Amino acid sequence: MTAPAEVGTGLRSFLHGLPGVDRVGAEARAGTLASRSIKTTAKRWALDAAISMIDLTTLEGQDTPGKVQALCAKARRPDPADPTVPEVAAVCVYPDLVHVAASELAGSGVRVASVATAFPSGRASLDVKLADVKSAVAAGADEVDMVIDRGAFLAGAYQLVYDEIAAVREACQGTHLKVILETGELATLDNVRRASWLAMLAGADFIKTSTGKVAPAATLPVTLVMLEAVREFRETHGRQVGVKPAGGIRTAKDAIRHLVLVNETAGEDWLDSRWFRIGASSLLNDLLMQRTRMATGRYSGPDYFTLD
Repeated sequence: MTAPAEVGTGLRSFLHGLPGVDRVGAEARAGTLASRSIKTTAKRWALDAAISMIDLTTLEGQDTPGKVQALCAKARRPDPADPTVPEVAAVCVYPDLVHVAASELAGSGVRVASVATAFPSGRASLDVKLADVKSAVAAGADEVDMVIDRGAFLAGAYQLVYDEIAAVREACQGTHLKVILETGELATLDNVRRASWLAMLAGADFIKTSTGKVAPAATLPVTLVMLEAVREFRETHGRQVGVKPAGGIRTAKDAIRHLVLVNETAGEDWLDSRWFRIGASSLLNDLLMQRTRMATGRYSGPDYFTLD
């Protein structure tokens, strides 16, 4: 991959030359868009779209092959009683369980995603991080979710962060790369914008808000800034990059707010699972409950659907 011009002319100068983010303005715009209501047909579409964009995730120390198998079954048929419910986009697991997910999802449209690079801290040598990535890819991962070294980024070591992302990009051998910024640790929206651009310049296919292990995780103002960044990046570099908010998106209302944000900020081109994902574990059940209510006029209740 040829290094972008910004890298050769000075990464620091470029990143710090990006326009500053008006936090008050970003929060106000995100709040305004979040207050919009969606009715009937549009809401039915939004519920199905949100389901199709979920990366159904389990990233716990107690994960077992059986738990991953059950999650994969739910990913393929979210509601066994209703075959019209779409599949989710992907199932996301730790590298040592990728082979289980790959076996369970073979022949489906559901992709296998794996966290890597010493998730969630990112505190490991580059050799260890690359071995983590190569292990996930060899086991059958279609997508790799890496974490950046936030300590290096906050210390201003932008070239180091860029080089690590680029090295991971190469180790992926064509596997889709999502770069996790861990925005809850970046402190400012200016840093979110800089980290977004840094990841895209280094070759990210997606930029992702969070590991889900740090609060705050996916907030609307943060997602707004990232959506603005991918829109501007396509305008200037001709390459479209996806966005994935993760962590804290638990209800259908939360998901629909994010879809409105995508449409009004980046545009309709991003309203597709190829370009927008939602990292979640509990969200799917609420989307299914809302979908059933719209179809039947009554709630099925949370116990009607399997727990994630």
